[in-house]
Amino acid sequence: MRIDRLETYDRLKHFKEQSFDISECCQDIIEKRPFGSHPFYIFAHARTDEDGVTKRLIWQPRLTKPKAQTNSMLFRAYPASDRIDIIWMIPAEELWKQFQEGKLLEDNTILRSIRNYVSHRDLLEKKEDGDLDDHQIDAIYRNIATAGKTNRLGLILPTQLPTV
Repeated sequence: MRIDRLETYDRLKHFKEQSFDISECCQDIIEKRPFGSHPFYIFAHARTDEDGVTKRLIWQPRLTKPKAQTNSMLFRAYPASDRIDIIWMIPAEELWKQFQEGKLLEDNTILRSIRNYVSHRDLLEKKEDGDLDDHQIDAIYRNIATAGKTNRLGLILPTQLPTV
């Protein structure tokens, strides 16, 4: 098999440039402060449209950690500091070999995520330090639901969620 170096370089460059889209999406969600200044998760997962071909990435802010799954990414955002931690980046299973050591797309974060997904999924899914307890999460979600109902009535809403 003959490899065209320019084509390979273009593919690598395109792949690396996609990471800027990831940071822009995360930054956009953080700036919206969906949960005020509380740390929260950003869960990104690919879904196939009804046409069965088109795929799109869904970005979901959430207060609880989802179950680890293939074809997904999970970040932890800290709005007060604009810091983002990568919890996992797990590609679709058929792509795992592309990220192995010595391959063109080798990536330590993805390799660690895949290894933990296969052998230590409980590590990926356990609560992080600073996670809110269930009562605090319920209070924040109730506040958001109440604010949404109030907004439909045309009343002025507070811009920040209260600290719980």
